[in-house]
Amino acid sequence: MTTDELVFLPLGGVGEIGMNLGLYGYGPRHDRTWLVVDFGIAFAGPDLPGVDLIYPDISYLEEERRSIAGIVITHAHEDHFGALIDLWPRLRVPVFATAFAAGLLNAKSVEQPGATTIPVKVVRPGDRFPVGPFEVEYVNVAHSIPEAHALAIRTPLGLVVHSGDWKIDETPVVCPPTDVGRLRELGQEGVLALVCDSTNAMRGGRSLSETAVGEALTEIVKRATGRVAFTTFASNVGRLRSIALAAAAADRDIIVVGRAMRRAIDVARELGYLDGLPPFLNEEAFAYTPRARVLLLLTGSQGEPRAALARVAADDHRNIELVAGDTLVFSSRAIPGNEKAINDIINALVARGVKVITDRDGLVHVSGHPRRDELRELYDWLKPGILLPVHGEAMHLAAQAAFARECRISTVVTISNGEMVRLAPAPAEQIDDIVAGRLYKDGILIGDIDTIGVAERRRLAFAGHVVVSIVLDARGDVLADPDVALSGLPLQDRDGRPFEETAMTAALDTLESMPRPRRRDPDAVAESLRRAVRAAIRDAWGKKPVCTVLVTVV
Repeated sequence: MTTDELVFLPLGGVGEIGMNLGLYGYGPRHDRTWLVVDFGIAFAGPDLPGVDLIYPDISYLEEERRSIAGIVITHAHEDHFGALIDLWPRLRVPVFATAFAAGLLNAKSVEQPGATTIPVKVVRPGDRFPVGPFEVEYVNVAHSIPEAHALAIRTPLGLVVHSGDWKIDETPVVCPPTDVGRLRELGQEGVLALVCDSTNAMRGGRSLSETAVGEALTEIVKRATGRVAFTTFASNVGRLRSIALAAAAADRDIIVVGRAMRRAIDVARELGYLDGLPPFLNEEAFAYTPRARVLLLLTGSQGEPRAALARVAADDHRNIELVAGDTLVFSSRAIPGNEKAINDIINALVARGVKVITDRDGLVHVSGHPRRDELRELYDWLKPGILLPVHGEAMHLAAQAAFARECRISTVVTISNGEMVRLAPAPAEQIDDIVAGRLYKDGILIGDIDTIGVAERRRLAFAGHVVVSIVLDARGDVLADPDVALSGLPLQDRDGRPFEETAMTAALDTLESMPRPRRRDPDAVAESLRRAVRAAIRDAWGKKPVCTVLVTVV
């Protein structure tokens, strides 16, 4: 009797939007071979001060490294491949991706000092290829980026379809539409399980076509006076092409502002996705291009503070400005958590007299993910025996699970990151728990929440920092008044007394009250002063700052 199993284990992207990383395992329980699907990131919010990016914790993958057959990338969005540059060197296993994803990955590596060159095996749409005991087939799907694919993963225990990010769009601007015929054929072959995108499972109807957006953008650009600026996801090459066509129809020149935008455009041009369009200009052209001919492409659609749009909104960009009478179009939708940063940019520009257009004002963006009617069609084509909702927060996963049951899918399994599900042999059920934590990138360092120091930063942000330095001799005598430095505290209390004076008085009074033998113990002195200074400031302010005491004995 065989002991082989087919399992699925998400380490990211389930219960959240972003940071997608899924594992398929085949073999006996203690000797599985693993196929990794996607290797993405999430973006840090204000609750993680100083953190640049969030990665899935790949400790489990490092333990199983010798059993990993390869990493397969469905498409080149950051939340699906963005962790490769920093984390792949810990694994050094084969990576499979299409030409567009490989091109973007290489371009990013070149720009990152010290980055390891990742040897990518380039896959063509429609290819079928072995990865260990798995056979993987790339099936074209429409999405908001070129060369997005679902994966048909064949194993001796059955066929699994991993949807990736997808939608049904019969008239995409670049790349073919979703390969409905091939999906129907897979359904006829027999699909054991569908692991499916849940992003829009709460929304009825169908996602609109990318072509419809292009038509609306053309009208906006034709009507605009002054400069016109667009911000969108840099990798949405179909949108960039639509904007370029709108610019040509209105006799405007496109000026590209932002490294990520330029990188995506260079790769797209190399692969032919921008054929037939005039060259785009660099930002230096802004200075000599007539205002009525300017169309800007800006990075920063999610409010990223260092991106071009945020700097333009703050009037802090060395080459680019927007003024009253200009128009900015957000040809994108806010990723949950980024709303405040985006609203701050909008408010700054509106206050300056810039007209801002968002998807609340017109058809300037469509989602790249399926709504319920599209989900129903995919279920009908594939007829999966098992459905696992992924790629979504808890409410999205629950919505797809309930909808799938309404559509009479016999087995629906909802899971969270770190929960391993056996797909075959039946029954499909959770069989194990794996630690599925997070790693944080801070500058050039990567670590967990404690080693990166986020908890301390939160405390500093809430109540500031007080440093007290005192010099004693070997007998415990104080050789000089303490030095006190405050950071992030109010200047004075409600009675007008400076907090520096409050800290100094607390330190001196504590030293005077300490017996001489105790003052000979630097650690005891430091702890007593720390407690006293924090308590004095708490009494005067109502908050306790972080307090550091430095004791020097000479």
